[in-house]
Amino acid sequence: MDVVPISSQIERSVKTGLLFPLRNIVLLPGITLPIVAGRPRSVAVAEATLLTPTRELVVASVRPEIARLLDEDPHREIENLDSLYPIATLAVVQRTIRLPLGPLQLIVEGQERVCLEELLQRDPTYEVRFQALPALSVEGAIDRGMERATLDALTGALQSLWREAASLNPNFPDEVLSILLNADDPIQLAYQSCILLQQEIEQMQAVLEENDLETLMRRVLANLQSEMEVMRLRREILGETKKEIDQKQREYILREQLKKIQEELGDGDPDRQEVEELRSRLKESKLPESAAKQAKRELARLERIGSASAEGGVIRTYLDWLLEMPWNRTVEDNLDLDNARAVLDADHHDLTPIKDRIVEHLATFKLKQVARATEDPSTEDRDSSHQRERYSVGTALCFTGPPGVGKTSLGRSIARALGRPFERLSLGGLRDEAELRGHRRTYIGAMPGRIVQALHRAGVNNPVIMLDELDKVGMDYRGDPASVLLEILDPQQNYSFRDLYLDLDFDLSQVFFIGTANDLSKVPPPLLDRLEIIELSGYSEREKRAIAREYLLPRQIEKAGLPPDALILPEETLSETIAHYTREAGVRKLEQQIGALCRKVAVRYANGDSEPMTVTADRLETLLGPAQFLGEEIRDRRKPGIATGLAWTLQGGEILFVEAALLPEGKDLTITGQLGKVMQESAHLARAYVWSNAATLGIDSKTFKENGLHLHVPAGAIPKDGPSAGVTMVAAIASLLMQQPTRTDTAMTGEINLSGEVLPIGGLREKVLAAHRAGVTRVLIPRRNQKDAVDIPEDVREAIELVACDRIEEILAQALQESKANPNSKTAEPLPN
Repeated sequence: MDVVPISSQIERSVKTGLLFPLRNIVLLPGITLPIVAGRPRSVAVAEATLLTPTRELVVASVRPEIARLLDEDPHREIENLDSLYPIATLAVVQRTIRLPLGPLQLIVEGQERVCLEELLQRDPTYEVRFQALPALSVEGAIDRGMERATLDALTGALQSLWREAASLNPNFPDEVLSILLNADDPIQLAYQSCILLQQEIEQMQAVLEENDLETLMRRVLANLQSEMEVMRLRREILGETKKEIDQKQREYILREQLKKIQEELGDGDPDRQEVEELRSRLKESKLPESAAKQAKRELARLERIGSASAEGGVIRTYLDWLLEMPWNRTVEDNLDLDNARAVLDADHHDLTPIKDRIVEHLATFKLKQVARATEDPSTEDRDSSHQRERYSVGTALCFTGPPGVGKTSLGRSIARALGRPFERLSLGGLRDEAELRGHRRTYIGAMPGRIVQALHRAGVNNPVIMLDELDKVGMDYRGDPASVLLEILDPQQNYSFRDLYLDLDFDLSQVFFIGTANDLSKVPPPLLDRLEIIELSGYSEREKRAIAREYLLPRQIEKAGLPPDALILPEETLSETIAHYTREAGVRKLEQQIGALCRKVAVRYANGDSEPMTVTADRLETLLGPAQFLGEEIRDRRKPGIATGLAWTLQGGEILFVEAALLPEGKDLTITGQLGKVMQESAHLARAYVWSNAATLGIDSKTFKENGLHLHVPAGAIPKDGPSAGVTMVAAIASLLMQQPTRTDTAMTGEINLSGEVLPIGGLREKVLAAHRAGVTRVLIPRRNQKDAVDIPEDVREAIELVACDRIEEILAQALQESKANPNSKTAEPLPN
């Protein structure tokens, strides 16, 4: 802070005096304070002061950062004036007290403000040259323009706040309050207020350095107001706490009085009323015998210990679950197969084989229900495990396929067709079997498992429950959830499923369970054995257009709050969106893109433009941004050593390139592209086959001895594996060594062996659909996969020529341009469309 210049009207002489550094406090004029001299030089200053006639010394405050260093090092001393605040107080020692352990205590009274000019001596005492500053006075302030009314108002405000502070603090000394209220000097009132507030040293130093009386009064008033706000808030919090405690005590007294009144009136206490209410619910619930017995036992415990205790609350929660479970509540099924077919057709486009399989499953269930209704109860024990399995829903269905193909929506359609409630349980990332089976009641916060919770939400014992993402169930030290799923899905076990929280058997045989999975290889084999697998492959472009037209577009228009005719998408626009903005087996991404277009229209409608909007293909880039997929997989010109393969992924089929290159003077085979063990074996088989048949293929066998071979599958950051890339690797190696490019319109799939046979593969439909999306017109497939061609959509079979091959020679003859393959090999024949 800048040192205030000495007034030009008053001549002040420069004086020399003893300096006493003071930490963590500021001495103000007119204030008496006790200070302790503990350090050697401070003691020397104090003793030297006592020997002077005037007993005067300059008290200066140490800056906070220097004070911290002095506290850490008891031998550290003040080095220069930069360690002190420049404005200090000239004080007079009133009295001295020598403490028992050595330090000397001085009672000092501040006299006037001074400005430090120079540190003259540091050993054995501190001496400084200083200059007195003009003293603050009421007359001087009035002469400089301050109104007397303003001064009186500020003084009154300070005294009023101190009066309120004394009322808020019962320990506030009366004598201190009397001094403050009777102070006739506003300057001393301000300084006394500053000392009483016990503020930080920077705030106190600012008060000392203030030269204007009005500014000084306003500064101290603001500091006191801040402190009063804290005091009021503290009092309010204490008052609320006391009020809460008093309210609880009052409630307790009233509750005890209520008990006495109820006893006098014969109404009984609330605990007894609660027990009677539960007992009444128990009589009306018609629980199974085992559940009723357990409920009566727990009710008797609750009656003994009361509901106010912690154990009583646990028992009450358990009884609520027990009484609200749908032990005998069953919804009547709608077994009209025509209605089921109509619901499935209304909710899903095409999928005819899958719908047929669902209707067949419902037909067998209908016959079971009819047989159960007509069977004579005396012929067989209907509670036997054989009888339960006979009348149960049967083997659970499991829809498997890429994301977005309609697995979950099929489950909802089945529930709607049967007229049953639908509950969905997402099992992705589930690792604790207690999540399914529940926690024992001995644990704090125990709850039933997800199965029991789903039944509780449904309100009936025969809902449709979808177990979503079976392939993402994990296992750790908390158990294996798959083992619980085995019990849930097995018709021979699920009629007596025991949840650990309920600790009772619950019949799940009438629950219609449906599972979903993307990758069946990650589902435990024992669990697969209890599932009826229904595969949902991807859709062709024609099917996607129909789905978008019939389902996705109306749903997204409604979701955006638009009228039905607000957005018009021609066929060409849908085709462009499918080809250049989505690359998926399902339609989830397509629905997102249609939703984005609907939101663009919604903005126009919100701004007042209600004209229907027709989105042409040339406007897609403006509305959706640049095309995300440009169809560059199949190139017009290709050099030797590159072959186009087909792969199956969790997202459907994909185009897969295999590139081969010679490494002069290299050795062995180098494989890159994050290939799994199966594909690495295929690479070695492909190299071995071409090497062993080099003469037949017109290849110099020395090439293999003198050069290394590098096989690469692009997109190396994506792990790839599977037994279907063998023929593609053979074609890539042969194309490189024979210097003949592969046909750009042809893709291939199939596995190989050393004898040159083309082995069958899986996922033909997904792979052919991927080839169709990429613009391929010919696909080479193993002959033993001809039977799977019936699953390919008709429009795709018409657009793509499927060529069945038995041997590697046929693959090379069909794949290489101007082939030099064995002319005596059997010629592959295209499949009829």
